[in-house]
Amino acid sequence: MSLAHSVRVDALLTGKAVPYTRPDSRSGIDKHPRAGLIRITELGLSGDEQGDLRVHGGIDKAVHHYPFEHYASWRDEMGAHPMLEAPGAFGENISTQGLTEATVCLGDRFELGDVLLEVSQGRQPCWKLNDRFDVPDMARRVQDTGRSGWYYRVLHAGHAQAGDTLTLIERPHPGWPLARLATLLYQRILDPKHLEPALALPLVPSWRKIIERRLQQSAVEDWSKRIDGPGTG
Repeated sequence: MSLAHSVRVDALLTGKAVPYTRPDSRSGIDKHPRAGLIRITELGLSGDEQGDLRVHGGIDKAVHHYPFEHYASWRDEMGAHPMLEAPGAFGENISTQGLTEATVCLGDRFELGDVLLEVSQGRQPCWKLNDRFDVPDMARRVQDTGRSGWYYRVLHAGHAQAGDTLTLIERPHPGWPLARLATLLYQRILDPKHLEPALALPLVPSWRKIIERRLQQSAVEDWSKRIDGPGTG
């Protein structure tokens, strides 16, 4: 992908945090398209909320991008599903066609309106997707397929709206598409020759900890609590 690559933003979406499906749980995963200019700050889109700030939101997860072309793949695998009829099913803030985890790299910088975004990490799906789709292993499917989407941090706040162009302007790590990182994490790789090069990247602390721990312990993580929900793992 050249640095001149641009895609149209088909939707910018936000949602309010509300009580969710399990006791004491809240979520802002139910997101809907917004019209007009939206303020985007280091904590995300104005009017957007997250239900559990321990694991969602924050500077390194300010904006979530999910490729709309994945929806067709999900329909092929799952059949018709009401969640797959329009953007927002995966709790995304940005919906586009033309960018995927195979073509977006860690650290990529994009301009959107007068906002500057930087790809900070891929998404680690959680059990709330299972409940949203009423599919018990939906989060695991998202993880195993690599169709997880990704997060941005906001380097320069500003405004944007649906219909604006998202333009790649800088790619400091061209050898590290998000799909490569996802393979490291989700295929449970322990080989140091694959893990060690990733430590040279500007990884978020939680991802760096995973790789360092695997190198130290030669063991993989138990993700059942995140993927299957409270009371597991």
